[in-house]
Amino acid sequence: MDERPGSMTGPFTDTAADPGAGLDRRAELSEFLRTRRARLKPEDVGLPDFGRHRRVPGLRREELAQLAGVSVAYYTRLEQGNGRNVSAEVLDAIARALRLTDAEQAHLSHLAKPKRHKKKPATRTQQVRPVLRQLLDSIDGVPAYISGRRSDILAWNRMAAAVFGDWSELPAQERNWARLVFLRPEYRELFVEWDQKASDMVAFLRMDAGCHPDDPRLSSLVGELSVKSEEFRRLWANHDVKEKSYGVKRLRHPLVGELTLNFESFRLTDGTEQTLITYHPEPGSPSAEALRLLASWGADATKAGSGTPA
Repeated sequence: MDERPGSMTGPFTDTAADPGAGLDRRAELSEFLRTRRARLKPEDVGLPDFGRHRRVPGLRREELAQLAGVSVAYYTRLEQGNGRNVSAEVLDAIARALRLTDAEQAHLSHLAKPKRHKKKPATRTQQVRPVLRQLLDSIDGVPAYISGRRSDILAWNRMAAAVFGDWSELPAQERNWARLVFLRPEYRELFVEWDQKASDMVAFLRMDAGCHPDDPRLSSLVGELSVKSEEFRRLWANHDVKEKSYGVKRLRHPLVGELTLNFESFRLTDGTEQTLITYHPEPGSPSAEALRLLASWGADATKAGSGTPA
């Protein structure tokens, strides 16, 4: 059985030439399953390895099918992008066999069995409710902002501008985390673990792409970054997916030095697909004192972001 790797350009085929083409679900499903299978070895899942010279990295299709309890022909059709009639039970079995994370399992489900919902304009403006802007303004002393689809930055408070840069000086279309991380050198300096930040950004975009395959702006963004950033192209080809949650970020601020901040992400439940993200230091830490200094410098150093809708 021929299992030679296919193209690693990803699901947005020729996006630079056709930014409105959107996501090819069949290609994305095929590549996602193949890359998840390639990262597993027989010994990882309790199978014997009978051959020293394996033609493919990771598990063979027949080995994965055995683990999932399906026929090789059935799994092969699925990996070729034909998920039309696959059941939720089979997807669950394949997800367990591949040892997928919760985010990866959700991504697989989006690709294989897309939800049917009312068609919404893919280019519809992302609006932040006024009460949420008021909430941002009331969060004093710690950075907070609201992000939307495609990692767009929609609104922020004064401390977010003090820590991450004054986004109000950028055109609305440039207020996007993926563009900032991959195309602006100052953000490579800002994030101490830039490689991890870059990997996370691509994984977030992959998750978004699985949910919204017909978004021309996302397709255009991926095409632009693929052309302009070799690192983005390499990470995009990995097909990793991830959801925002919580953790720690280490920053190298040009005015106050290194900051260690805990971040929390709060997904809004109003159907806007927006997320409120806050960053806070440990009480009494040097980072807390550094943020206090930034806050004391006031509006002369930063401006709160009204966030022109993107």
